[in-house]
Amino acid sequence: MHPDNLLTDNLLTDNPELYEARFPDTERLAGRWAEDCLRRHRAGSRVLDLGCGTGRDAASLHRAGRTVVGADLSAAMLAHARTHHPGPAYVHADLRDFALDQGPFDAVVCLDSALLYCHTNAELDGFLASCRRGLTPGGLLVAEMRNGAFFLGRTELLDAPAVHDFTWRGTTYTSTTTLSVDRAAQLLRRTRIWTADDGSPPHAQRSAWRLLFPQELRYALAAHGFEVLELHDGPGPRTDPAWHEGAAPGASADGDRLHLVARLARHD
Repeated sequence: MHPDNLLTDNLLTDNPELYEARFPDTERLAGRWAEDCLRRHRAGSRVLDLGCGTGRDAASLHRAGRTVVGADLSAAMLAHARTHHPGPAYVHADLRDFALDQGPFDAVVCLDSALLYCHTNAELDGFLASCRRGLTPGGLLVAEMRNGAFFLGRTELLDAPAVHDFTWRGTTYTSTTTLSVDRAAQLLRRTRIWTADDGSPPHAQRSAWRLLFPQELRYALAAHGFEVLELHDGPGPRTDPAWHEGAAPGASADGDRLHLVARLARHD
């Protein structure tokens, strides 16, 4: 085990450098995809990146000329973002219920399934109501997440654990991830067992994402005054093949990822 005791309560969110080593995005696809959505739909310059994590995507949007606020629950992630991805302002906030003094914003960006940490209908309503309060009329919501519809009749992501390993600072880490569907709660539950070749004991982490279906998402957005402009399964930053500059939005919503662009209705 490393002397800094990396296997803590949440290995990745407590150790942002390790997170970036496990999930590299050297081409900054997520930030570039979000910027492409904002540009195509002519969003204004003020952007809130909700669930900003290490700040990579917020900094990418900042470099594109946006005025960006990154918000996250993790103090460790925010500290890393301020040091390693400067430019945006970084603040502590819970995406399920937030009101930020830096608003109003022209767009809210919520990437990498962060929206799916809204596990209940009340939490989803809290997220959308907060977005509505924080956006200017005509403002955009851009989100990227797992697609609940993918799990209707498909089991390939559930049949066997997914094993990944990578080396960071001389230690090789291995994650064994098992997914299961809690149908009653409509959650995709994840158990991830971490091991390291430094002799430290295995460490288990458990989390869950809400499984949202395309039509359910449309309904919730409409209830909060949003018009869906795009809702499709790819291409996106985590699809195969991945999104690239100039790629047009798809027409289906059948794959593993779901990509959303919605506009808050203007009020007379």
